[in-house]
Amino acid sequence: MPANPKYLTQSKWQRFAKITAAILGGYFVSISFHLALAAWFNRANILMTMAFSGFILWVALMVVAFLAKNGWKIWGIYILITLFFSLFIYLGQTYNPIAK
Repeated sequence: MPANPKYLTQSKWQRFAKITAAILGGYFVSISFHLALAAWFNRANILMTMAFSGFILWVALMVVAFLAKNGWKIWGIYILITLFFSLFIYLGQTYNPIAK
């Protein structure tokens, strides 16, 4: 049974924003989250765990992107979250460098 057209996104730009936010934005948030964890905790364990939990987080962020009303707001939220995790990556590498 096809979806009711009144519930689908009418704007092609909104559809484009949701699809790209789901795929790219969700990926950036997922990877930056795990790299931020790896900057503070045991790198090998976090990166091995990322192979599984990263995919699960990415799929969850895809679902969130498609549930949102505005694709551009989701893009903004995902960019802010990625920048926030990037700050933790920077601080983690500053205070916990790999080579001591």
